[in-house]
Amino acid sequence: MDAAVLLVEDSTPIRVAIATALAGAGCTVLAREDGDRLDRDLDEFRPDVVLLDVMLPGTDGFGLLETVRVRSDAGILMVTARDAVADRLRGLTDGADDYITKPFEMAELVARVHAVLRRRGRTATTIRIDDLVIDPDAAVVMRAGNTVALTATEFRMLTFLAQRRGRVLTKTQILTAVWGYEHYDPNLVEVHVSALRRKLEEHGPRLLHTERGIGYTLDVARS
Repeated sequence: MDAAVLLVEDSTPIRVAIATALAGAGCTVLAREDGDRLDRDLDEFRPDVVLLDVMLPGTDGFGLLETVRVRSDAGILMVTARDAVADRLRGLTDGADDYITKPFEMAELVARVHAVLRRRGRTATTIRIDDLVIDPDAAVVMRAGNTVALTATEFRMLTFLAQRRGRVLTKTQILTAVWGYEHYDPNLVEVHVSALRRKLEEHGPRLLHTERGIGYTLDVARS
């Protein structure tokens, strides 16, 4: 997910966690604790998506939402502890693309950002590596013309790796992007990589490679 994301969140732990998860998913993140520099950030950083906390010092998220809508065509995701229906409706009515309520799993937030990008035409709809075809919109994977049946977690992992074709990704990066939390047992990655690799190799040579001591990469078959 190659995208520029502007994050406005006043809680330092939450801001760092969100920025880390999005960076792990391949985004370039500019994180702010308030909206004081919003105008300049919109002009200079030119985000694809803006994440706005509702409860902010100074101008709140709803006020910043109006500014983003006037000055930018970025997608907007409201992030807040509020769960009142009226707040959700206000954000969506005022022009937000989506709304997520704290507490949430980082994997869900990453998925919602990706969905906003997709709806706004900011992401490619199909990924091709050799005879492997991945359609993120339809959640379909084909290998040499054969459908590859994956679990939701395997699909997220494959898409994450495919969007970074040829890059070596560590277990921590994969954990953060796929599960949303970097302190899960790293064995989770090994188990899912093994299952994903087995399914892909039912229809062709190895595409998911292990870089010993570093991590994994998805790329063309090696001789």
